[in-house]
Amino acid sequence: MSPPFDTRQVRRAFARAARSYDAHAVLQHEVERRLLERLDYVEGAPARVLDLGSGPGRATQAMRKRWKSAQVIALDLAAPMLRQIKPVWLRPILRVNADARALPFADTSVDVLFSNLCVQWIDDLPALFDECRRVLRPGGYFAFSTFGPDTLLELRAAWAQVDRAPHVSAFADIARVGDALVHAGFRDPVLDAEYFTLTYADAFALMRELKAIGATNADARRARGLTARVRLRAVADAYETRRTDGVLPATYEVIYAHAFAPDPSQPRRRGGAEIATFSVERLRGSRR
Repeated sequence: MSPPFDTRQVRRAFARAARSYDAHAVLQHEVERRLLERLDYVEGAPARVLDLGSGPGRATQAMRKRWKSAQVIALDLAAPMLRQIKPVWLRPILRVNADARALPFADTSVDVLFSNLCVQWIDDLPALFDECRRVLRPGGYFAFSTFGPDTLLELRAAWAQVDRAPHVSAFADIARVGDALVHAGFRDPVLDAEYFTLTYADAFALMRELKAIGATNADARRARGLTARVRLRAVADAYETRRTDGVLPATYEVIYAHAFAPDPSQPRRRGGAEIATFSVERLRGSRR
């Protein structure tokens, strides 16, 4: 079980990073490009598409161009991120400031749900996926990417040499992500993982980039307040042991997943109990 995240900290960090995000999110853009390719599995033209954790809306804009007749919605926890989305005058993108764990949409009202590198900031995966299933129509398509536990392993190890407090957010592994999808009732889930290695001149360059994209430590157990410069220098020195060919590596584990929403009559599991949903017509037909 992952430690709880401080949702207010997640919101604050991404709100502050709204203006700088696009210029520094090189990896996020590459993962987004690869995840967008999975939309080829969508058959027909969707009527409503939701970009969950849209950020400044690059993927939202891409899906708007792909499906010109669809209503495309950008949803993000940080309102300043939504303000970065460029306006579209013909069938404009709907911008919604909300929490992914409480989607402000009716049941079975979304055809495609897309989420690039947002899921890792939500610790209760069963609750999140149950909510995603609720808003997706039967057969609706869900595609997302998330960071795995090996992400920033070098930075985590460097901090571990300085103190025992959590300084790098912990993310769920591929098995737990897959289990949560199955638990929520999604059908035909497909998951795979990919590793990326980015390089930096020093540890401070990595830390500055993480701050610029809002990917700061959101662990609810983290130490509050500013970190002393002497401790940051100690972390940078510990990281130096990994220098290769003049640069420092930073590993990112990316998990990709896609699945389809089941028929609404398939039980949903909440709090260990199963909830079955049936139409009025089916109930009437079963009474003999």
